[in-house]
Amino acid sequence: MPTLMRQINVISRCGARYRTEKFRPLGLCAPHHSYILNVCKHPGISQEQLAEHICVDKSNVTRQLARLEERGYVERRQNPADRRSVLVYPTQKALDALPEVRKTVTEWNDYLLSDLTEEERETLSALLDRLSARAKEYFRGREEDE
Repeated sequence: MPTLMRQINVISRCGARYRTEKFRPLGLCAPHHSYILNVCKHPGISQEQLAEHICVDKSNVTRQLARLEERGYVERRQNPADRRSVLVYPTQKALDALPEVRKTVTEWNDYLLSDLTEEERETLSALLDRLSARAKEYFRGREEDE
Protein backbone atom coordinates (compact mmCIF):
# COMPACT_ATOMS: atom_id res chain seq x y z
CA MET A 1 0.00 0.00 0.00
CA PRO A 2 1.46 3.44 -0.93
CA THR A 3 2.28 5.76 1.90
CA LEU A 4 0.02 8.71 2.66
CA MET A 5 2.73 11.22 1.77
CA ARG A 6 3.38 9.57 -1.58
CA GLN A 7 -0.32 9.84 -2.47
CA ILE A 8 -0.54 13.45 -1.31
CA ASN A 9 2.65 14.35 -3.20
CA VAL A 10 1.35 12.78 -6.43
CA ILE A 11 -1.89 14.78 -6.17
CA SER A 12 0.07 17.94 -5.36
CA ARG A 13 2.53 17.53 -8.25
CA CYS A 14 -0.26 16.78 -10.73
CA GLY A 15 -2.19 19.82 -9.48
CA ALA A 16 0.93 21.96 -9.90
CA ARG A 17 1.35 20.77 -13.49
CA TYR A 18 -2.32 21.56 -14.17
CA ARG A 19 -2.03 25.08 -12.69
CA THR A 20 1.22 25.75 -14.56
CA GLU A 21 -0.49 24.83 -17.83
CA LYS A 22 -3.57 26.95 -17.10
CA PHE A 23 -1.63 29.94 -15.70
CA ARG A 24 0.90 30.15 -18.53
CA PRO A 25 -1.09 32.86 -20.40
CA LEU A 26 -1.12 34.95 -17.21
CA GLY A 27 2.64 34.65 -16.68
CA LEU A 28 2.04 32.85 -13.38
CA CYS A 29 3.48 29.60 -12.05
CA ALA A 30 1.82 26.83 -10.06
CA PRO A 31 2.56 28.13 -6.53
CA HIS A 32 1.36 31.64 -7.35
CA HIS A 33 -2.31 30.76 -6.87
CA SER A 34 -1.91 30.68 -3.08
CA TYR A 35 -0.29 34.11 -3.10
CA ILE A 36 -2.88 35.69 -5.42
CA LEU A 37 -5.81 34.21 -3.48
CA ASN A 38 -4.47 35.28 -0.08
CA VAL A 39 -3.21 38.74 -1.02
CA CYS A 40 -6.49 39.57 -2.79
CA LYS A 41 -8.49 38.30 0.18
CA HIS A 42 -6.27 40.08 2.73
CA PRO A 43 -4.85 43.27 1.16
CA GLY A 44 -2.06 44.59 3.35
CA ILE A 45 -1.19 41.17 4.78
CA SER A 46 2.35 41.02 6.11
CA GLN A 47 4.86 38.70 4.47
CA GLU A 48 5.13 36.85 7.77
CA GLN A 49 1.36 36.34 8.02
CA LEU A 50 1.28 35.20 4.41
CA ALA A 51 4.02 32.63 5.10
CA GLU A 52 1.98 31.30 8.01
CA HIS A 53 -1.26 31.25 5.99
CA ILE A 54 0.17 29.21 3.13
CA CYS A 55 2.58 27.14 5.25
CA VAL A 56 5.85 28.00 3.53
CA ASP A 57 9.02 29.46 4.94
CA LYS A 58 9.62 33.20 4.88
CA SER A 59 12.45 33.01 2.33
CA ASN A 60 10.16 31.28 -0.18
CA VAL A 61 7.50 33.95 0.38
CA THR A 62 10.05 36.69 -0.23
CA ARG A 63 11.29 35.01 -3.41
CA GLN A 64 7.82 34.35 -4.85
CA LEU A 65 6.58 37.83 -3.97
CA ALA A 66 9.59 39.32 -5.75
CA ARG A 67 8.59 37.38 -8.88
CA LEU A 68 4.96 38.47 -8.56
CA GLU A 69 6.03 42.06 -8.01
CA GLU A 70 8.26 41.96 -11.13
CA ARG A 71 5.29 40.68 -13.12
CA GLY A 72 3.00 43.40 -11.77
CA TYR A 73 0.73 41.28 -9.56
CA VAL A 74 1.60 42.60 -6.10
CA GLU A 75 3.04 45.66 -4.46
CA ARG A 76 5.11 45.46 -1.29
CA ARG A 77 5.29 48.38 1.12
CA GLN A 78 7.08 48.89 4.38
CA ASN A 79 4.67 48.81 7.31
CA PRO A 80 4.52 52.37 8.70
CA ALA A 81 3.67 51.00 12.16
CA ASP A 82 6.58 48.53 12.19
CA ARG A 83 9.48 49.31 9.86
CA ARG A 84 10.71 45.70 10.09
CA SER A 85 7.49 44.41 8.51
CA VAL A 86 6.54 44.41 4.83
CA LEU A 87 2.90 44.56 3.77
CA VAL A 88 1.66 43.06 0.52
CA TYR A 89 -1.13 44.49 -1.64
CA PRO A 90 -2.70 43.17 -4.83
CA THR A 91 -2.45 45.28 -7.96
CA GLN A 92 -5.27 45.66 -10.44
CA LYS A 93 -3.56 42.98 -12.50
CA ALA A 94 -3.92 40.52 -9.59
CA LEU A 95 -7.55 41.48 -9.07
CA ASP A 96 -8.18 40.97 -12.79
CA ALA A 97 -6.49 37.53 -12.69
CA LEU A 98 -8.35 36.45 -9.54
CA PRO A 99 -11.43 35.00 -11.32
CA GLU A 100 -9.21 32.87 -13.59
CA VAL A 101 -7.15 31.69 -10.61
CA ARG A 102 -10.31 30.73 -8.71
CA LYS A 103 -11.74 29.02 -11.79
CA THR A 104 -8.59 26.96 -12.29
CA VAL A 105 -8.53 25.82 -8.66
CA THR A 106 -12.24 24.94 -8.78
CA GLU A 107 -11.89 23.02 -12.05
CA TRP A 108 -9.03 20.92 -10.65
CA ASN A 109 -10.94 20.19 -7.44
CA ASP A 110 -14.06 19.26 -9.42
CA TYR A 111 -12.00 16.96 -11.65
CA LEU A 112 -10.44 15.18 -8.67
CA LEU A 113 -13.74 14.77 -6.85
CA SER A 114 -15.89 13.86 -9.86
CA ASP A 115 -15.98 10.12 -9.08
CA LEU A 116 -16.87 10.60 -5.40
CA THR A 117 -20.32 10.71 -3.91
CA GLU A 118 -21.36 13.72 -1.85
CA GLU A 119 -20.91 11.67 1.32
CA GLU A 120 -17.41 10.62 0.25
CA ARG A 121 -16.54 14.25 -0.54
CA GLU A 122 -17.67 15.37 2.90
CA THR A 123 -15.76 12.55 4.61
CA LEU A 124 -12.62 13.26 2.60
CA SER A 125 -12.85 16.98 3.35
CA ALA A 126 -13.28 16.36 7.07
CA LEU A 127 -10.34 13.95 7.17
CA LEU A 128 -8.08 16.30 5.21
CA ASP A 129 -9.06 19.18 7.51
CA ARG A 130 -7.94 17.08 10.48
CA LEU A 131 -4.66 16.11 8.82
CA SER A 132 -3.97 19.73 7.83
CA ALA A 133 -4.65 20.95 11.36
CA ARG A 134 -2.36 18.27 12.76
CA ALA A 135 0.44 19.18 10.34
CA LYS A 136 0.14 22.90 11.17
CA GLU A 137 0.10 22.09 14.89
CA TYR A 138 3.54 20.47 14.57
CA PHE A 139 5.11 23.67 13.25
CA ARG A 140 3.20 26.09 15.50
CA GLY A 141 4.94 24.65 18.53
CA ARG A 142 8.35 24.84 16.86
CA GLU A 143 7.95 28.45 15.68
CA GLU A 144 7.08 29.59 19.19
CA ASP A 145 10.36 28.08 20.47
CA GLU A 146 12.45 30.09 17.99
